[in-house]
Amino acid sequence: HWSVEFKGPKPKGAQLAFTGKIAFGEHPFLEHFRKLQEIAGNHLVKQTIPSPSMLHLIPCIRGKESYRPIERYQDESNLYDDIVETYQDAIRAFYNLGCRYLQFDDTSWGEFCDIEKRAAYEALGIDLNKVAHDYVDCINRILASKPADMTITTHICRGNFRSTWFSSGGYDPVAKTLFQANYDGFFLEYDSDRSGDFAPLAHAGNRIVVLGLLTSKFPELEDENAVIARIREAEKYLPLEQLRLSTQCGFSSTEEGNVMTEDEQWAKLAHVKRIAEKVWGN
Repeated sequence: HWSVEFKGPKPKGAQLAFTGKIAFGEHPFLEHFRKLQEIAGNHLVKQTIPSPSMLHLIPCIRGKESYRPIERYQDESNLYDDIVETYQDAIRAFYNLGCRYLQFDDTSWGEFCDIEKRAAYEALGIDLNKVAHDYVDCINRILASKPADMTITTHICRGNFRSTWFSSGGYDPVAKTLFQANYDGFFLEYDSDRSGDFAPLAHAGNRIVVLGLLTSKFPELEDENAVIARIREAEKYLPLEQLRLSTQCGFSSTEEGNVMTEDEQWAKLAHVKRIAEKVWGN
């Protein structure tokens, strides 16, 4: 699809289609969590899953020109209701396995930040502002059932395949709406000029924002002083106690992974830890 065309290598083509009422069953991610928790022992395990937004974005927005809703979803409110029920069941299933930290990975907001893509979607008759509000409403209905001792965050991604990307643009077009989502924290990409400045953080209220200032796309280690200077810049909009530090994304958003060795990945994580300890202490 043109909206997720990477600037370089191309991933395998894939599409999502509804053939019946969606629901949560014995998903393979549950077994992934079980196995990782066995390895991690008493350490906290974070499970990442696609955001509920993606179940609507992929077939209904990216695929609008060919999307033909099944009878149940001709009334789109039924689709949102089923997404809410499905994710509430998923949260319950992970919680019952001992999961206390879930993350919803979301590329929709990255697309909604991209001015060229906004114009292209508008030309197709899609009101992205309404879609964004619908997504936040859906997410908040899901999070309303979250157990009190469970953390659920989101990661906003602009594409991460073989060290390339597919969206560009600052958070200004979406910040007011995005920060109405009742997540415990927001992982925001800030590793390049494509992510804009920190002014949108002024809309974050009392939320935790994790600054993705170090790239997971390339092995070179960022200058510590430059990273710290950017954290100080972000402090103009949010106090330090609400800020955290991370890479901008994971190292392998697809099965192919980024152009980095395992040792280079560990070195990057150690670099994040060193800088974080300098800024926040131990």
